[in-house]
Amino acid sequence: MKTSLLYRIASILIVLFAVGHTLGFRQIDPRWGADSLVASMHSTHFDVQGFSRSYWDFYTGFGLFVTVFFLFSAFLAWQLGGLPAQTLAGMRGISWAFALCFIAVTILSWEYFFVVPVISSILVTTCLIAAAWRSGKPA
Repeated sequence: MKTSLLYRIASILIVLFAVGHTLGFRQIDPRWGADSLVASMHSTHFDVQGFSRSYWDFYTGFGLFVTVFFLFSAFLAWQLGGLPAQTLAGMRGISWAFALCFIAVTILSWEYFFVVPVISSILVTTCLIAAAWRSGKPA
């Protein structure tokens, strides 16, 4: 499989990961028994550097940070997929750093989340490792 195709596939998978994350991270299933905790996160307000915030605000803000970084990652993967093989060969450090970042995402997903983010991160990581490996071999 061509390096450009691997990056483009990774890009699409990351966009899907971002959409799933954004639509799902604030969903609370009543079967979890977390209603009182979530209500407390919504209702407990405090002043931080002149702003009134709740724990839910922090939770939402950090969750949306993740979405922004996923979308940037998708953009980066798409751009890497459009580069000539010679250029990619000179950018091996970036290619491997990108792959290592998603290895960390996969480990964190395995440790703290559930099946869908684990599978999503494994698929992205596999594409990025394969692309980084192939990027050292100019066509």
